[in-house]
Amino acid sequence: MMNLIKKLWYNQGLRYLFFGGCTTLVNLVIFNVLVYTFHINYTISNIISVIAAILFAYVVNKLFVFSSSCSSWKEVFLEFYRFVLGRLSTMVIEVGGVYVLVQFIGQAKWLAKLETQVIVVIVNYFISKFLVFKHTQPERD
Repeated sequence: MMNLIKKLWYNQGLRYLFFGGCTTLVNLVIFNVLVYTFHINYTISNIISVIAAILFAYVVNKLFVFSSSCSSWKEVFLEFYRFVLGRLSTMVIEVGGVYVLVQFIGQAKWLAKLETQVIVVIVNYFISKFLVFKHTQPERD
C-alpha cells in the first residue's frame, strides 16, 4: 500500500490534479460564501475568489507539484510574477466565462463557476509546467 501511495505521489500530473482540486475548492468555497452568505455581486466575488486561489496555488505548486527551487529572491519574484501573469490570463477566461454563462445562457452561478474551472485547471497546468516552473527537480520513477 505504501508503495502505491509513493508511486502516486511521485506522479507530477496526479499531484497537480490533487492540488488543483484543492485550489478549485478554495476558489469555489470563497466564491459561494461571498455570493450566497454575504450577497456580494458575483463578478466581484469571482475576482476575490480567483485572487485567493492564485496565492494558494502558487505555494502548493511551487512546493508540492513542481518542487521548484530558486537560488535568489530575484528568481522567486520572477517565478511568482510569471505565475501570476499566467493565472491572470486564465482569470479572464474564468471571469468572462462565468459572466457569459450566467448573463447570456442563464446558467446558475455555481454551475457556471464549476464549468469554467475545468478549462482553467487544464490551461493552468500547461502554463505552470512550461512557462513558470522551468527550474524544477526531476521526477522520481
